[in-house]
Amino acid sequence: MCDALSKWASERGLRVRSDSRGNLILGKAATKGYENRPDVVLQGHLDMVCQKHGGSQHDFARDPICPVLSDGWVTAHDTTLGADNGIGVALALAVLDADDLAHPALEVLLTVDEEAGMHGAMALERDAVKGRLLINLDTEEWGEIYIGCAGSVDVVVDAPVLMETAPAGLQAVGLQLTGLAGGHSGIDIHRQRGNAIKLLAQFLYELAGKGFDFRLASMKGGTAHNAIPREAEAILRVEDASCLQAEAEGFVARLRSQLNDEESGVRIDFELVSMQGAPEVLSGEAAREILTLLRDLPYGVRKMSERMPGVVETSNNIGELRLEEGRLHVNMMVRSTDEHSIHTLSDEIVARFAASGFEGIHIVGAGPVWHPNPESKLLALARDVYRQTFDGEASVQVIHAGLECGIFGWLWPDMDMISFGPTIRGAHAPKERVEVASVEHAWQLLVGVLAAIPGR
Repeated sequence: MCDALSKWASERGLRVRSDSRGNLILGKAATKGYENRPDVVLQGHLDMVCQKHGGSQHDFARDPICPVLSDGWVTAHDTTLGADNGIGVALALAVLDADDLAHPALEVLLTVDEEAGMHGAMALERDAVKGRLLINLDTEEWGEIYIGCAGSVDVVVDAPVLMETAPAGLQAVGLQLTGLAGGHSGIDIHRQRGNAIKLLAQFLYELAGKGFDFRLASMKGGTAHNAIPREAEAILRVEDASCLQAEAEGFVARLRSQLNDEESGVRIDFELVSMQGAPEVLSGEAAREILTLLRDLPYGVRKMSERMPGVVETSNNIGELRLEEGRLHVNMMVRSTDEHSIHTLSDEIVARFAASGFEGIHIVGAGPVWHPNPESKLLALARDVYRQTFDGEASVQVIHAGLECGIFGWLWPDMDMISFGPTIRGAHAPKERVEVASVEHAWQLLVGVLAAIPGR
């Protein structure tokens, strides 16, 4: 992607440079009459969250995204679309490509590895850009201008578990829990969507509590720390699988009465599977300990903000689970607009695992909080342009998701920043879609703000 965009920019006579991490900075001179106005940084990230429907053969390393236009929205066939943050990048590139816009000197900062932990932004040097007005194009609700975001850490467990040889004569049965909506672990966390990892653990915990005799061979779910898991699966060793279906049907019926209508398709399916080699399973004690932990781990909204009504303050997502080949790997993402709450909740999770005897627990990938600045001059300008262009008021918000602005605020304390973008729904899930009309509106606001930047 960086190579392709570097070539694209060079062909247009734009300045091109990249750093050792792969972040790309493209530059364009001010248009005539705007030479004495302060430089503006437009910013987005080049990577996307790769999610697909179960059973899809799509290979993200090889196959193209297949966009579909329907009823004013663009989505993708069977996969995430990449509007997060492809649309933001496209808006910035369109400004660079245009020869009929009024704007100051521009720096377009395109970062890498944002979704994996903001590693690209964290690797930036302090002299990466000289502009001190920054427009981030990575938010997903048209009509809102963002001036703050949550910070985050990952709590990662990577520990051995006690395995033993399964008793002879047991059948191997595969379970699959599917049909959940998933979504972004920040902006969708308040929607109370089911987490496939927790729900499958709950089902197995209840089976054990009813005296159903099974041995747990493996369990996994989720593929990204910042996506709510839509699917999870396990392999059990059992003497008689005939009762499983009835138990699953009762459990699923309860789920459907508790979950939102968008998740009414939740189901648990079974199939006999063949397993090669010695039939190893978790010891009974280890299985009980892990299922109890997964069932009881905090998930979803921990606290709503008292200062910002309607905004989530603190949450946790159990994003990835791999319990196989004698190891337990769990990746959880704690977010909050309050640094103290990040540490409190992450420490609580660490303590839960440590109390059960697990080692190899780490807190990694700290993303800083972007603290709001209601007195931002760039915010005031954007609100004026919005008012004049759309004959209404933009809503000023703080987002419960990680934006790279938190890192930029640490790198460049004097940077004046805002964030806006078109309406995107279902980010980080295969139903991701972007509203076409809102892209046009975001474009109008962007070019209007650039044209209105006052002189020094």
